[in-house]
Amino acid sequence: MEGLIMAGQMLLGLSILVGLHEFGHFAAAKYFKIRVDKFYIFFDFLFPLPGVMNFALFKKKVGETEYGLGWFPLGGYVAIHGMIDETQDADSLAAEPQPNEFRAKPAWQRLIVMLGGIIMNVITGIIIFTLITFKYGESYLPAAEARYGVVPNELGKEIGFRTGDKIVKINGQPFAEFNDVYSPEVVLGNNAYYTVDRGGQLLDINVPNNFMDRLADEGQSAFVLPLDPFVVDQVVGSSPAAKAGLQPNDRILKVGNQPIQFFPELQKALKDNAGKATPLQVERGGQPLTLTVNVDEDGKIGFLPKSLLKFATRQYGLAESVPVGTKQAFGVVTTQVKAFAKIFRGEASFRKSIGGPIEIAQQYGGKWDWFRFWTLTGMLSMVLAFMNLLPIPALDGGHVIFLLYEMIAGRKPSDKFLENAQKVGMLLILGLMAFVLIINPLLKSFGK
Repeated sequence: MEGLIMAGQMLLGLSILVGLHEFGHFAAAKYFKIRVDKFYIFFDFLFPLPGVMNFALFKKKVGETEYGLGWFPLGGYVAIHGMIDETQDADSLAAEPQPNEFRAKPAWQRLIVMLGGIIMNVITGIIIFTLITFKYGESYLPAAEARYGVVPNELGKEIGFRTGDKIVKINGQPFAEFNDVYSPEVVLGNNAYYTVDRGGQLLDINVPNNFMDRLADEGQSAFVLPLDPFVVDQVVGSSPAAKAGLQPNDRILKVGNQPIQFFPELQKALKDNAGKATPLQVERGGQPLTLTVNVDEDGKIGFLPKSLLKFATRQYGLAESVPVGTKQAFGVVTTQVKAFAKIFRGEASFRKSIGGPIEIAQQYGGKWDWFRFWTLTGMLSMVLAFMNLLPIPALDGGHVIFLLYEMIAGRKPSDKFLENAQKVGMLLILGLMAFVLIINPLLKSFGK
């Protein structure tokens, strides 16, 4: 039953996002009086092979457009007349362009049509996060709740923080929320400092004047995090934690012989046991239980923690929710950019950083939770916008690059060049799909 709920949530989320993305292209094309031959949620062929397994679960022609639901549930498309894409090549467009064709329109109109899907996904993401903020508010950690102190990263250690330090003042003044620690007035200010309680002794930690630059170089803002006791929140399906029998609400007491109270302690203990079968002592329903988990080579076992610190909630009116939701939506894009940068720098594994439909379904979870559903759908909407903007032929971003070239150079690439670029893009996408859907799951199943 949980598997059906996972699959149902994923299909609903993707249907919403794909439908809105394609509607963005469709609406822009219609506005500029461009004929749209097809509007499909999911593909009615084996994408990206337009001539293979052509059938639809549902289709109906209204006016000049055929609307349908395809059988291949990993995307969707609009067939815009006169545009070279996965459904039309240069040979099919040999005749003189007609006024209602994509290729007959000015470059700036074609650019808006190609950006229509991305714009729609960005708007969708902002609306989702705005409404989530309006309904559920925004959680934050009161400063007094960080009662166990902080754990610093390397940069935090460099400026003087130590694990267990309790931040009691910022620039000599008490503060209300833990996030005030990252305030621009501090990291960008001159002569800024933190006052910490270290074992009963008050010490001042000065903030370097170039601290913001160093944070930017590190690609992160959280140079200290609150130490928090935790329990297991969600176990990722088919992960080492799931195979070991770890369950939600389990409290991890020991990794091997190492006692565990806070999540950073768990992270360090797991890294120390990377690639090993390791005893895991947990408390379940008040009773101790020992499991054996195969820690992966990155020191991870595959679960999400739930902090036991008491978070507070800040409520917003609808108008106040808009800037908060917008910031949260674009925060997803910022995270994606940072993740890609780490992959290109060789600091993160491409194979381990990407997930297919199974991983997406697992993120939705086996219980229907509307907060989780809309949060994840909003994140996927922004990810979809970002991925489609990548300058890869066959993606919206590839078409955008060629259109920008046309607008700058004053001439467009030949139809044959665009067709060949489309084929190269299709091969790249086909290879990526094969990796995500077939090769990567097999590698994960063998623990590679």
